Amino acid sequence: MKELVCIVCPRGCQLKVDDKMNVTGNFCPRGKAYAISELTHPVRVVTSTVKLKNSQYVRVSVKTSQAIPKEKMFAVMEEINKVTLSSPVHIGDIALKNVLNLGVDVVVTKNINK
Repeated sequence: MKELVCIVCPRGCQLKVDDKMNVTGNFCPRGKAYAISELTHPVRVVTSTVKLKNSQYVRVSVKTSQAIPKEKMFAVMEEINKVTLSSPVHIGDIALKNVLNLGVDVVVTKNINK
């Protein structure tokens, strides 16, 4: 039996999942979906920073536009670390399009005008 803490909402339900993927301890259906997803195909949103030129700031925050397979996190980070942007940048600007052909972009999460 696997034990997880649901992170879908702040409630933090203590989930238990047996070998047949029966989930207990969830307050809502989202907890069951989370547990099954986490055990069969875990995904994560990657947050990081990229280098920034022509600005008083050295870096700007970015994140993946969608969750990516957990096993691809380090490879995505390697690609993010290669990126350098020039200011100005705005929330939603694409820093890296279709990273690793996953169908997910890396987008800027902060406005920097100079």
